[in-house]
Amino acid sequence: MNNKSINWGIIGVGNVTEVKSGPAFYKVENSKLVAVMRRNAEKAKDYARRHNVPKWYIDGSALINDPDVDAVYIATPPDTHASYAIEALKAGKPVYVEKPMARNYAECLEMLKVAEETKTPLWVAYYRRTLPAFLKVKELIENGSIGRPLMVNIKLYKQAPEANQKPAEMHWHVFPEIAGGGYFFDLASHQLDYLDFIFGKITEVKGRAVNQAGLYPAEDTVTGVWKHESGVVGTGSWCFIVDEKSVEDYIQIVGEKGEICLPCFTHGNITIKNQKGTKKLSFKNPQHISQNLVEQVVNELLGNGKCVSTGESAARTGWVLDEMVKDYYNEPQ
Repeated sequence: MNNKSINWGIIGVGNVTEVKSGPAFYKVENSKLVAVMRRNAEKAKDYARRHNVPKWYIDGSALINDPDVDAVYIATPPDTHASYAIEALKAGKPVYVEKPMARNYAECLEMLKVAEETKTPLWVAYYRRTLPAFLKVKELIENGSIGRPLMVNIKLYKQAPEANQKPAEMHWHVFPEIAGGGYFFDLASHQLDYLDFIFGKITEVKGRAVNQAGLYPAEDTVTGVWKHESGVVGTGSWCFIVDEKSVEDYIQIVGEKGEICLPCFTHGNITIKNQKGTKKLSFKNPQHISQNLVEQVVNELLGNGKCVSTGESAARTGWVLDEMVKDYYNEPQ
């Protein structure tokens, strides 16, 4: 790698890379997007044209071995995260991979092992660690705004688009062989990773996952309890088959002198309740929501600072996800 800029290649230029992440790689200072890959040649070529990318591929290995590519962003579904990441790491290319890190904790460990053996960096796209509202909550907790934190409660209830779909029409998120689990893996991973960021790693976890609607193979409802190394305890409930009137999205953090509540996926206010009363704070996310994290990755590659979302931290979340649903996948279906 040269020491002036980082040339990126993206494997898997689907919807997530159109606005949320892809443009960040050519908008961040000292970062360029020089190659993209998608198995559909027409779509790969079209993405490259629209984003002014000089090269496009239909084969991931070809992109990885392109001498003009310094580092690789893997934005495919989780079933190929480990294989592409390991191939890139063995080629000496730093990797930034979408979340969840892989389908399961075992695959996460394989990726970490190769990263260590090759001495090549590995990061994961848990970008909430860099967003203004989530950083403000971390600051409020560290400044004692609610006193010593005691517990955290998560609720995430969503409707099921699959209620009116045939299996062939359903998103890959509901097929465990691709996603590792269901929507729980895709969405709860963000929440649990963020709690790892502010309260330290989760050291104990128990969960129960079930499929109550029978719409697809993955679990559709999960409950769990856990404990962080800091002593904070947590409870969570996730349900992806509720009625519109039951939709919920919040993380509640309770301390000795108050509480903080914030949504994780919907744009809403942070609410702080303490001895001073109730206060609401509003924040605006960057246009490309991954950009702050991508900037940290680029800066670390150039020797300026450290990225807050590593393979090691993301693997911890992979372990928690597995523990929450293990009874469901270990039972005869």
